[in-house]
Amino acid sequence: MTVLVRDLRPDARADLEGFARVRHAALPFMLLTPDSLAHDLTRMHPDAHYRPLVAVAGGEVIGTAQVHLAHESPEPGRGSVNVYVHPGHTRRGAGALLVRAAEEHLAAHGATRLFAWVLDEPGNRAFAERHGYRAGRSARFLRLDLAHGTLPPLQGPPPGVELRTGADFADDPRPLFALDAETTSDEPSDIGTEFADYAAWLEQTWKHPLLDLGLTTVAVADGRPAAFTAVHTDGSTRYGTAMTGTARAHRGRGLAKLVKNASLHRARAAGYTEAFTGNDTGNGPMIAINRWFGYDVCATEVRYVRELG
Repeated sequence: MTVLVRDLRPDARADLEGFARVRHAALPFMLLTPDSLAHDLTRMHPDAHYRPLVAVAGGEVIGTAQVHLAHESPEPGRGSVNVYVHPGHTRRGAGALLVRAAEEHLAAHGATRLFAWVLDEPGNRAFAERHGYRAGRSARFLRLDLAHGTLPPLQGPPPGVELRTGADFADDPRPLFALDAETTSDEPSDIGTEFADYAAWLEQTWKHPLLDLGLTTVAVADGRPAAFTAVHTDGSTRYGTAMTGTARAHRGRGLAKLVKNASLHRARAAGYTEAFTGNDTGNGPMIAINRWFGYDVCATEVRYVRELG
């Protein structure tokens, strides 16, 4: 059966649902829904040249690619190519067609170095290497059983610190933008990130349909956010940590543990049964925190890179 690669159609519910179905089958550790896909497609910054692709066979979506420029990086020409094919439809050429279309799109918009996350499995790694990509850093997906696991006991905040939710910043989220920008810039990564566009952050991050402001938790010290954990939920049973960070001036005080523990306890009380997160293998502090909570590694991925030109 012929495989065709084309753009994801944001106004076609079948495309959105098919894309989400493939991603969940290939990468069940990340939260993604048709609505979150539609949001990304319509809210991504124009400079990202974001182009989600689908591979279709017999009218069914069997493969996906998320393709964009890292427009927030201080280094120009960085592009991302993340390709996933449904496990039941591999070896049909869908992955190769998606990679080719993605690379052509990014090259046309000035990309010179491409990055791709690849699950650490022999077939996936061999596929990346056949297409000229070389292995770099690695990261892990982690899962916590909220339904049956044991969370650390709740602790009150230290003197001078109070806990709030993301909803408390609904009228003015700019202080959270500043904290997100600071902490994201310190994360280990092949692609540096500098948040400078508050309006874009509002559209892409703050208004994201998966962001749960009630479970997002913030530690406030001296009237300013000092640490936070941003939470995504799927509206059913799955909870995901989108970002956890502490301002440089407040590190070493246990505030990341404090906000994450408070959020996880509320999530369990609200009926969420699984919590997911991810760590770069070079992020020692967050690895230690997640180990303290009892998260288990459920998969590893490797960052592959290819030079163009």
